[in-house]
Amino acid sequence: MFSVHIDTAQTWRGGQHQVFLTILGLRALGHRVVLVAHPNGELRRRAEEGGEVLPLAPAGEMDFATGWRFSRVLRDLAPDVVHAHDPHAVAAAALALSIGAPDPRPVLVASRRVDFHIRGNSFSRWKYRQVDGFLAASDAIRAMLIEDGIPRERTYTVHEGIDIDRVASIAPANVRAEFWMPTHAPVVGNIGALVPHKGQRYLIDAVPITLREFPDARIVIIGEGELRPMLEHQIRELHLEKHVILTGFRTDVITLLKGFDLFVMSSVTEGLGTSLLDAMAAARPIVATTAGGIPEVVVDGETGLLVPPRDSHRIAEAIGALLRNPAERERMGRAGLARVRERFSAERMVRETLAVYEQLVRQSRA
Repeated sequence: MFSVHIDTAQTWRGGQHQVFLTILGLRALGHRVVLVAHPNGELRRRAEEGGEVLPLAPAGEMDFATGWRFSRVLRDLAPDVVHAHDPHAVAAAALALSIGAPDPRPVLVASRRVDFHIRGNSFSRWKYRQVDGFLAASDAIRAMLIEDGIPRERTYTVHEGIDIDRVASIAPANVRAEFWMPTHAPVVGNIGALVPHKGQRYLIDAVPITLREFPDARIVIIGEGELRPMLEHQIRELHLEKHVILTGFRTDVITLLKGFDLFVMSSVTEGLGTSLLDAMAAARPIVATTAGGIPEVVVDGETGLLVPPRDSHRIAEAIGALLRNPAERERMGRAGLARVRERFSAERMVRETLAVYEQLVRQSRA
């Protein structure tokens, strides 16, 4: 199976990591893979070693020049599958296949990793009509696609996966020494872009409540984004400068994660949350909201505690319940590791993705 993958992001977030794992996994199974990525993107840099990578940078969603260039690439390569991994990638692929597709026409697969509704404008509706199959990262996303009018038979749930052995092989950081914390300070971690739907503001609002019982507690938030100035202002307003640390973008996320006492995902919306999978692979207990696909990952009371979105008091209560019970944290960490090994490996994700490719190609050529 020959597939061309397109991702237009410059940043490195969970979606780009999933693209990276997908192309590595397909290559490991002996399939030819070409990645089309932003020339200045982190994904292109990481994927160039040992693989075919082509640069492409759409100026926007309706970039007909990029669509024309991509159509030439596809006619030259003649893949079986074109897999678009973000909305601008779907637009570029749909335009390219409409301008001039090879014969036989490759099937167009679109990944959907966010639980946002599809835009209702005419171009958005047109481009998604060109998609032969949607890979939803969770059942929650699949249900939203169907609600938005995508035929059920064109949707497939393929839960995201991670390289569990890689996480297991990484040594934990001494987070307390790294950030000049008291030696026995409880450390609560969060990983995610500083954007509204990740809900870090609600986690920060929970901190004063947590400090009443755990005055030395520290909250480490790893990530960068547009809300950094607002979150910094919130931290100052609540006088939490000693207790909440915004690390910015880090390349050593897993080693820091393995130094946390527990992991919190405070999202308001969330497709699935690959940081949750990393936390489970690191045997960290979890506090998370019930947003989107999170309950498909975290089993309440077994691998972590689930709370309603936007509820700072419930977040604080759950953090407190786990901080005061080390044995429960250890039990949940073990259960999380067992669950991620059973259900959320990258190998399983790649096999299921390949099975969808094969089904769609058979249908298109029948």
